[in-house]
Amino acid sequence: MWGSRRDRDRSAVVCIACGESLSREDAREYDKQGDRWNRRDKEFEYLCKECYRDLSHQPRDDLEALLVDVEAAAGGDSQETYVEAYQREVARRYGDAEADAEDAEDTGGRRD
Repeated sequence: MWGSRRDRDRSAVVCIACGESLSREDAREYDKQGDRWNRRDKEFEYLCKECYRDLSHQPRDDLEALLVDVEAAAGGDSQETYVEAYQREVARRYGDAEADAEDAEDTGGRRD
């Protein structure tokens, strides 16, 4: 008979958000690709329950690739440089949210 799931992994893990060390059974798996159900050849990171509750659970398609591209473009100089590079790349890929909002205001919310 198969053993209980609770007996599989009693090792300690570290929350990637707050740094707290906790038992694996008290942690939540975090998969930076957003697909924790596809488990083949993956190493998961972990969050404590409190940090997991604070995590946005909205879809994040292409986010990891975007962040990697931005990091390469920013060159690791500073947080300010990184944020500026992120804003430029988001505007390049998805359009300028501020300009879209201004256009919506100018047209009374209509999209022609």
